[in-house]
Amino acid sequence: MPQELRGCDFCKFVNYEDSDDFYLYELGTNKCEPLYSYEHLVKNRIIIHFVVNGRGILRLNGRQYNVGPHQVFLIPPDTRTFYQADRDDPWEYIWFHIGGPKIPLILKEAGLTPSNPVYEPVACADKIESLAHDILDNYTRQYYCVGKLYEICDYMIENSPLKQEEYDTSLLYVKNVISYIQLKYSEPVKIENIAFSLGLNRSYLTRLFKEATGYSLQEYLMTYRMKMAIKMLSEDRMSVSDIASAVGYGDTFTFSKAFKRHFGRSPSECRGIDNSMALGMIAQARAVRASESS
Repeated sequence: MPQELRGCDFCKFVNYEDSDDFYLYELGTNKCEPLYSYEHLVKNRIIIHFVVNGRGILRLNGRQYNVGPHQVFLIPPDTRTFYQADRDDPWEYIWFHIGGPKIPLILKEAGLTPSNPVYEPVACADKIESLAHDILDNYTRQYYCVGKLYEICDYMIENSPLKQEEYDTSLLYVKNVISYIQLKYSEPVKIENIAFSLGLNRSYLTRLFKEATGYSLQEYLMTYRMKMAIKMLSEDRMSVSDIASAVGYGDTFTFSKAFKRHFGRSPSECRGIDNSMALGMIAQARAVRASESS
C-alpha cells in the first residue's frame, strides 16, 4: 500500500518501476501558504510541478524564473533548487517524482530542460491538468498512472512552443539506441555495430547517449539485462542457465558474477522473490550506481 506524507494536502509514495522507461516514485498536491518555500537537492529523480493556480518563483542554476498558472516547472536531479509561493497569489500545484532512462529525452522533446525549466503549453493546458488530477485520483493503479504520464508527455510535446522548431536529431539517435537494446538485449550486442548502423562514430554516440540519459551505453545495456533477469527469476519458470542465455550471456558463470555485482545477491538467492522485492532491488542497485558515479 502506498505510504503517505504528512504536511501536504496530499502525498503518496508509490515506487512504480515496472515500466522499462518511465518510473513514478511519488505524487502529491499542495495549496501553498503565502511565501511558502522549499529547497531541493534530489538524487536520481526528476520532479515536475504542474501549477494549477497562483504564482511563485523558481531559482535554478543561478537564475530566477517567474512561474504562473498552467505552467510546468522542472527540478532536475542532483541540482540544488529553490522555489517559493507568491505573497499575494500563492500557487497551488501537483507534483510527480519521476525517473527512467527515457524521461530526460521525453522532457527535452517538449522543451523542458535544466537550462529551460519552465514550460507553458500553447494549447490544452486544461487537458494536461485533467490528466494530472486523474493520476492523483487513481494513484493505486500502477499501469494506469504510468499510462497517463505518457499521455501528459505526449500532450506536452505536441503543444510545446518548440514544436515548430527543427527537431533535435540527437534525440532520435538516442531513442533508436534504446529501442535497439530493448529489442536485441538477448543477443550479443556490440556498441560498434549500433554506432555503425546509425552512421556515427562510436565515441560520439557514447557521449551523446550519456548526456541524454545519464547512462553509458554499456551501463544501460547491462542495467536492462539485469532488470529482465530479475523479472524472470521472480516468475520462477526458467533455470539460471536459461535466464543467462535469455538476457544475452554466453555462460552461466559470467552472468551470475555480473548479477551478484549488480544486486549484491546471487541469482539463486533471488529465485521466486515477489515483484515488490524485485522492484526494490532494482531501485537500490540504481541508487548505488548513481552514488558511485557522483
